[in-house]
Amino acid sequence: MELLMTLLPLILMFAIFYFLLIRPQQKRQKKVREMHDSLQKGDKIVTIGGMHGTIDAIDEGRVVINVDGTNKLTFDRQAIREVRNAD
Repeated sequence: MELLMTLLPLILMFAIFYFLLIRPQQKRQKKVREMHDSLQKGDKIVTIGGMHGTIDAIDEGRVVINVDGTNKLTFDRQAIREVRNAD
């Protein structure tokens, strides 16, 4: 009985940390991973640095972004923060 009373606060703290910190972070990571996997040529995107452009080419780890119609820049796929397609 004493062992249970000693471990109960630790178990409760772990449960609180899991539901308030760990689980939401895992959901955000899954959402970002799905967004990166669904990138396609022609998507309007924003990079983590704030650069806006359109995907011109894409492969396993890199994307080529058309910035202003003439300039193309190459970024890692993980540098894409969000897709801004007009739905």
